[in-house]
Amino acid sequence: MENIALEQYLHRQIPLSAAMQVAVRAVMSDSVILSAPLEPNLNHKSTAFGGSISTLGILAAWSLVHLRLLDQGLTCEVVIQSNEMDYDRPITGPFTAASSLADPTAWPAFIKTLVRRRLARIEVHSELIFEEAVVGRLSGRFVALLQKP
Repeated sequence: MENIALEQYLHRQIPLSAAMQVAVRAVMSDSVILSAPLEPNLNHKSTAFGGSISTLGILAAWSLVHLRLLDQGLTCEVVIQSNEMDYDRPITGPFTAASSLADPTAWPAFIKTLVRRRLARIEVHSELIFEEAVVGRLSGRFVALLQKP
């Protein structure tokens, strides 16, 4: 899926992403990079709202799982089961989230479990970046539910 198609999909399926003005910056086999401007994501201190920061990290991680499954020809519902977010410093401008699998070697077992049980879990990380520095980290567990053909 190309950047524009993913961005349109996110805005249609997850309306909050449109309100946040999320943009897809890059789609690679091992990472998805999303960005958001500050203005629609402001808090009362004129910095990025923690919920928006976390949401961008979740969206980047979710997108990575979603796209990798599509690339393997698997139609799945992907949902987040749990997450943890660390915030290192305030964000006062546009910010990005870059996702990656917590353990890339876990992917084959994840797929094997998914095909056998129709349900599998995998951990994905996102780094939140502002002014070329990591300013936060998200760790999330995602559940994939294999859909009937």
